[in-house]
Amino acid sequence: MAKTLAVAEQSSTSVQQLKGQPARIISFLKDVRSEMRKVITPSRSEVQSTTTVVIVTVFIFAAFFWVVDSIIGRGVQAVLHELTR
Repeated sequence: MAKTLAVAEQSSTSVQQLKGQPARIISFLKDVRSEMRKVITPSRSEVQSTTTVVIVTVFIFAAFFWVVDSIIGRGVQAVLHELTR
């Protein structure tokens, strides 16, 4: 008897959730529309300047990591050379 009651309550809850689904979708789409109105598209000059900053930063970090990698690599080679004598 308790199982039957639990199944009946669960199925009625599922039906209520399905009935409320279109309202939830409409509310979600209204929220999306209001948020999309807040979006600002950057100008061409802003895109060019930020792209330049990103490219320069990538090259600076690449050079930095190359130097660090070279130093660590030479240190490891020196240690291994001393250990294998």
